[in-house]
Amino acid sequence: MKLPSPLIEGRLLRRYQRFLTDIELADGTMVTAHTPNTGSMRQCAVPGYRVLISSADNPARKLCYTLELIEVNGHWVDTHTHRTNRVVEEGLRQGWIPELAGFSVTAESRYHDSRIDFLLEKEDRRVLVEVKNVTLCCQPQQACFPDAVTIRGQKHLRELLRAKQEGYRAVIFFLVQRGEATAFTPADAIDPAYGRLLRQVTAAGVEALAYRSVVSPAENRVGERIPVIL
Repeated sequence: MKLPSPLIEGRLLRRYQRFLTDIELADGTMVTAHTPNTGSMRQCAVPGYRVLISSADNPARKLCYTLELIEVNGHWVDTHTHRTNRVVEEGLRQGWIPELAGFSVTAESRYHDSRIDFLLEKEDRRVLVEVKNVTLCCQPQQACFPDAVTIRGQKHLRELLRAKQEGYRAVIFFLVQRGEATAFTPADAIDPAYGRLLRQVTAAGVEALAYRSVVSPAENRVGERIPVIL
């Protein structure tokens, strides 16, 4: 997926009130940028880190700048959570995810009283896919999720288990934005309940897939699959 262009380089000064970041540009100017990421952004929202922001010429916007990428350990990390599903959708439609290739793709599909990120269909086969954005490493080269306690994430796991019991194929898909990551594991130290539930639902047949994204200032796309360690 192509990123907005051109992107403007700066240094992160601080993140505050969840949606706001102060950025120092190369010429010393300080601007405030919106960040669409509501999570903790631990390891990413670090003062001094190099960032890339976009500018929108929209008079209706309160802030014209948006935080797009943060450089962490020499790799660009896409913290823009509104883009995550679109990156995965592109991967699904292009066949870049072999385990889920060959299906028709419907985004934001209703399932009972909830919405699941993707419904995949082929003949009489139906697959529900829920996507999670991963920007944290709990150990060097080992990505983990979540970066804060997530009641909503636990709810999604229970919905996938229900779908599996109703005859769907059910997949929890972790899009790992850390370029150095070679494996994925649940962040038990942060949300032990999520880790326990993830192990329970996968033991009952829900599939856990983790793919590392390939992020550059030009694009973000689905890259290689990495192992899920439970």
